[in-house]
Amino acid sequence: MSDLRKIIIDETEVEVEGAMTLIQACEEAGVEIPRFCYHERLSIAGNCRMCLVEVVGGPPKPAASCAMQVRDLRPGPEGQPPVVKTTSPMVKKAREGVMEFMLINHPLDCPICDQGGECDLQDQAVAYGISENRFNEAKRAVDDLDLGPLVGTAMTRCISCTRCVRFTSEVAGITQMGQTGRGEDAEITSYLNETLDSNLQGNIIDLCPVGALTSKPYSFTARPWELTKTETIDVMDALGSNIRVDTKGREVMRIMPRNHDGVNEEWISDKTRFVWDGLRRQRLDTPYVRVDGKLKPATWGEALAAAAGAMKGKKVAALVGDLAPTEAVFALKQIVEGLDGTIECRTNGAVLPAGNRSAYVGNAAIEDIDTAKEIYLIGTNPRQEAPVLNARIRKAWANGANVTVAGPKNMDLTYDYRFMGPGRLMLNKAVEDAQPTDGALVIVGQGAISEGDGIAVLGQAMALAEKLGGKMLVLHTAASRVGAMDVGAVTEGGLDVATEGAEVIFNLGADEVEIADGPFVIYQGSHGDRGAMRADVILPAAAYTEENGLFVNTEGRPQLAMRAGFAPGEAKENWAILRALSAELDATLAYDSLAQLRQALVAEVPHLAKVDQVIDNGWEPLEVKDLGKGAFGNAVRDFYLTNPIARASELMAQLSANAKDRNSKKIAAE
Repeated sequence: MSDLRKIIIDETEVEVEGAMTLIQACEEAGVEIPRFCYHERLSIAGNCRMCLVEVVGGPPKPAASCAMQVRDLRPGPEGQPPVVKTTSPMVKKAREGVMEFMLINHPLDCPICDQGGECDLQDQAVAYGISENRFNEAKRAVDDLDLGPLVGTAMTRCISCTRCVRFTSEVAGITQMGQTGRGEDAEITSYLNETLDSNLQGNIIDLCPVGALTSKPYSFTARPWELTKTETIDVMDALGSNIRVDTKGREVMRIMPRNHDGVNEEWISDKTRFVWDGLRRQRLDTPYVRVDGKLKPATWGEALAAAAGAMKGKKVAALVGDLAPTEAVFALKQIVEGLDGTIECRTNGAVLPAGNRSAYVGNAAIEDIDTAKEIYLIGTNPRQEAPVLNARIRKAWANGANVTVAGPKNMDLTYDYRFMGPGRLMLNKAVEDAQPTDGALVIVGQGAISEGDGIAVLGQAMALAEKLGGKMLVLHTAASRVGAMDVGAVTEGGLDVATEGAEVIFNLGADEVEIADGPFVIYQGSHGDRGAMRADVILPAAAYTEENGLFVNTEGRPQLAMRAGFAPGEAKENWAILRALSAELDATLAYDSLAQLRQALVAEVPHLAKVDQVIDNGWEPLEVKDLGKGAFGNAVRDFYLTNPIARASELMAQLSANAKDRNSKKIAAE
């Protein structure tokens, strides 16, 4: 039931919900209110006082607009709407006073501070401060924290807004940061000087309104005005987080989140944010052909001729990797099927039914997590598989949702849950006992469907969703998987059937698959990972920041990744390599540009034209069969090393080693 109230803000009358705070009401009216501690996705702290406004008829002092609700305002003497002023002399003087207090102890670090050019304190000191400071006493200094290899600290700059404390405890679900002391001795610190144990910790860099928390890997490498900013999509997991890639020349300097309420809100995982150093290392920048048992550099003409020569007249099987754009998968499928070959995208062994989108994607949107009251996690550890989605589940739990888990025991998901059991028997029982429930959501992970009975597990999960009267979401771990399923890059019987008897294997960046000796292997990818080591011909391709591509996320939402830079050396875009190869095979594909390729793709799979829309998948339940007794496994064993770009990153290797060290059992002396 809505509680609309009229309020006059700077002579503009607006009608807003009574539960809104004054700072939100001012935003509705198009009035900017300065703030440091307030953040719309965190709890209200009300401790910076920068957002002061004047409430006419209220107490004769300015009020903190972040902590006062519209419903708390009193109407005028004759019932007129309450009046709020944001530019009155009282407000101006109050903001100047607050800013003066902020700057008492703030060091003059601006020329060397990494936040220079995008610092809230800098901007607001210019807009709302005064040109001098009356305090001549010595400034206080605070010891810096060691929060780990990701977040650099300069705590003397800290203004105690507590955004980092609130984010780590409320969103990331760790309790390692807090504030100690009073008055001048107050400081933000970590519990027992611990480093942060979260794969979302990089978000506190964005939240910090001053230069107290900065990005260690990015430090002192570039200024914001030197960077070219490209809005694109992340492929480190299947969530499809919206990101901004900042480049300087040909190099990616940093990766930042973009706000998208339907996908990642404004958070990204640490792997998404810091994997960019892997884009520079172990890159394939020239074609190679194996001669006399050794890989030797070749020209594009030689490499394509060798690949085409090997494929002609042979049984060809194609494997689709986790980071391949949908256009490349579509082009490869056309080439391979023209040679009467097979193609398979389910390289992790997942058993997903082709053609039934409600079974391999589900019928829920990521946003449905926010309103869910009962959440079932079947064979998934979302903290490892999609940390930002896990934060969303934590938010639902904090709002009263119950979480039930069938899968590996003793998972730390950052929220409480009811452990239903390790696997299949418990899922059978849950379906038998299920009763209709408001706001039920079943999330099925790859750990539940990556064995031979995956279809049966999906059938039971769909039956559970039906009996609960809720929805189902399949949580994928590969960014390319849903798009590849949409274009039909599957072989009945899965990976083993697709590669059985194959004389030539075309490997489109599938580095997580072991290819046995025997077949001739053509590898097309960006990094010299496992797939390139096994290859007989290497075709160097662009990474996800170096070409335009379409990716479909785990909820079935098509999104466009945009090129932020150019591939190194002679590496080419994935679709262009396949188009050139088709000409060598005398079966030239019917498009000469990415636009033409997308037209052909959309003609065959029309829903891929609905960019940034969650598509209605209908509901086609699978046959319900009783499951065996086995437990569900873990789909992700090492969060930081899941793909070739991450494995090329020195920082990801360091984070992986730190995580193993943290999780290893300590002996008594330690």
